[in-house]
Amino acid sequence: MNIELQLKALRDDIDIIDSQLVELLAQRRAVTSKVGELKSQVGMPIYAPEREDQLIKLRREQAAKAGISPELIEDVLRRVMRDSYISQDASGYRCVNPECKKVVVVGGKGQLGKVFVDLFYRSNYRVVTLEQEDWVNSEQILTDSSVVIVAVPIRLTTEIIQQLNHLPSDCILADVTSVKEQPLAEMLKIHSGPVIGLHPMFGPDVSGLIKQTIIACQGRAPERYQWLLDQFQVWGAKIYQVDAKAHDQAMAMVQVMRHFSTIAYGYHLMTEGADISQLVEMSSPIYRLELVMVGRLFAQDPILYTDIIFSNRENIAMMKRFAHRFLELLADIEQGDKKSFVAMFNEVSNWFGDYADIFLQESKAMLLKANELKK
Repeated sequence: MNIELQLKALRDDIDIIDSQLVELLAQRRAVTSKVGELKSQVGMPIYAPEREDQLIKLRREQAAKAGISPELIEDVLRRVMRDSYISQDASGYRCVNPECKKVVVVGGKGQLGKVFVDLFYRSNYRVVTLEQEDWVNSEQILTDSSVVIVAVPIRLTTEIIQQLNHLPSDCILADVTSVKEQPLAEMLKIHSGPVIGLHPMFGPDVSGLIKQTIIACQGRAPERYQWLLDQFQVWGAKIYQVDAKAHDQAMAMVQVMRHFSTIAYGYHLMTEGADISQLVEMSSPIYRLELVMVGRLFAQDPILYTDIIFSNRENIAMMKRFAHRFLELLADIEQGDKKSFVAMFNEVSNWFGDYADIFLQESKAMLLKANELKK
C-alpha cells in the first residue's frame, strides 16, 4: 500500500473519531441542559467551583495515566464546561423573592441596563424600565417598586439619584456605576430604606453572569437587600463585598490608571505613525495580545472611558505618581544604570510574590488560545 492510501485510511479513522467526539459533546450538552433545569427549580447557582475543580483534577489524573497531556485535557474540559454553562444559562433561573412586587431599572434600555432587565425577566420578576422620556411619569412608574437600580452613565448618576424622591420606604435602591462613594452617599441622602452600591465587573457584551464578579458596597439595612445578592449568586455571579472608599481607591489603579495608560499607548502608536498591520504580523502571541487589548478599548464608546477617567479628580494625583515613576525608570535607562533597574525589577517581583508564578501560568494558557486565533 502506497503512502497516499495509508494516509487516506488514517485520515478516515480520524474523521470517524472526530465525528464520534461531536456526538459525545452533543450528548453531554443535553445532560448539562437538564442539570440547569434542575438547578433553576431549587435556586442553585449554575456555577459550582468545587465540582469544577474536582472534575478537572480527576480528568487530569486520568489523562496522565493514559499518556495524554493533562494540560490538553484541562483545556478541552474548560472549553466544554464553558459551553455547558451556556446551555444551563438558557434554562432560566429561580426567583429568589417571589414577593418582590416590581423591579425598576433606570436606564434599562442602555447596554448594561439591558443585561439586568433580561436576567430579572428570566427569573419571572416584573421588570419595568425608566428612561429619560418616561420621567414625566416617574412617580407612577416607581410606585410599588421593590427594587430600583440606577444604570445610567457615570456623569448622570448623581443627578438621577437626586430625582428619585418617590420611592416606597421598603424599596431597595442600588446603582451599578464604576464609582461608589459619591453615588452611595447620594442614595443614602435621598432614600431612607435599604441602599446598596453595586459595581458589575463586566461589560454589556456578557451573555450571563456565570463566573462574573459583582462588587457590593454596603449602604443601609443589608438584611433587607441580602435576597438581591442571593439572586445574583443564583445567576452565577461572585459577590465581593468592600467598603466604598476602598473600592474607589482600588478602581483608580485597576480601571482608571490602566485605561489611561492604554489610551496613552494607543495615542503614542498613532502619533509615531506606526504601521499597525506590520506590528500585528511581526508580533509574538503575547505582544499581539497586548495590541488586541489596546485595539479592543478603541473599538468601544469613548464617552464611557472618558467618564471613568474623569469621574474623580483624585485620580489625577494617582496618574501623576504613575508618570513620575515612569520618568524615574527612564532616567535609569538614560544614565545606563542597569543595576538600579534590575534592583527595581527584583523588588517588584518580590512584591508580587506567589502571584507572579500564578499569573505566568495563567498567561501561558491565554497565549495558547491567542496563538490558535492568529491567522
